[in-house]
Amino acid sequence: MSMSNSPYTAFAALLASTGKPVSPAELHGLLLGRSCAGAGFDADAWIADAVELLGAEPSDNVRQALVGLQEMVKGELSGNDITVVLLLPGDDEPLAERAKALGQWCQGFLDGFGMILGNAALSAEAMEVLQDLSAIAQVQSALEESEDGESDYMEVMEYLRVAPLLLFAECGKAAVPEPKPSLH
Repeated sequence: MSMSNSPYTAFAALLASTGKPVSPAELHGLLLGRSCAGAGFDADAWIADAVELLGAEPSDNVRQALVGLQEMVKGELSGNDITVVLLLPGDDEPLAERAKALGQWCQGFLDGFGMILGNAALSAEAMEVLQDLSAIAQVQSALEESEDGESDYMEVMEYLRVAPLLLFAECGKAAVPEPKPSLH
C-alpha cells in the first residue's frame, strides 16, 4: 500500500487505529445513502447509524471525523454542484483495491438508503440507479489491471458522482431547508 496522504488513506488509518474493520468507502457510502434517502443531517442520528457499522461507540477523534464527513456531504447535496466527491483510494493504488472500495461504497450506499427509505415507492429512474449500484457492488473484482479496466473504473466513478444526486432530488430534498430569499 502506498503512503499517499489522500483523505481515504487518512480515514482508513483513523479507523484502523481504533481496531474497526470498516472501509472508509463503505462508511461514506452509508452516509451518502442515508442522506439521499431523506435522513436529514442530524449528527446524532448519523453517529447512531455509523455505530451499527462500526460495532461500537466511536472515540472522540473518530466521532469528529464522522461529523466532518457529514458536513462535507451536507454541503455537496445542498450546494449547487452537480457532483459529489467519493471517499475512495487514490489513483496511485492498485485497480483491484480501488474496485473493491468502489463495491464497498455501493454496498454502504444501498444499506444506508434502504435503512432510511425502507420499501417506499420510487420512480423508474431511481429504481434504475439503485439496480446499477447493486450491480456495481457485485462486479468489484471483475476489473482487470489494464487500460480498459482503468477506463471502466473511471466511467463507473463518474456515474457514481452524479447518480446519488438523482436519488437525493427525489427522496432527500425535503430534509434540507430551502435558503430564505434575501430582500435586497
